[in-house]
Amino acid sequence: MKKLVLLIALIVCFSAKSKAQQKFEPIDFKKHIGKTATICDTVYSVKIFSDTLTLINMGAAFPNQKFTVVVRGNKISLDWANLKKKHLCVTGVLELYKDTLQIVASEPNQVTVN
Repeated sequence: MKKLVLLIALIVCFSAKSKAQQKFEPIDFKKHIGKTATICDTVYSVKIFSDTLTLINMGAAFPNQKFTVVVRGNKISLDWANLKKKHLCVTGVLELYKDTLQIVASEPNQVTVN
């Protein structure tokens, strides 16, 4: 019985660690494509394409941005007009799109404005 409890405890510990979100600097971003992470930086521009797609350029203005935040869906409501120059943290899946690093968010708990 003790071995079974120990085995279950080990499995829980390792599974919790593998699902934990990590915080990366944008420079390390390419090493973690496909993983979930949290990245923070300054908003330089916001481009609203529709009510379900918004792109936020972080770290520098387009086309020199460090990465892009892709907001999909309409669940996230931010003060889009006053978001520029604010510090934003986003948790989501890291992707590469046409050599541009991006992080995708679709839920309100994935975006924090400081």
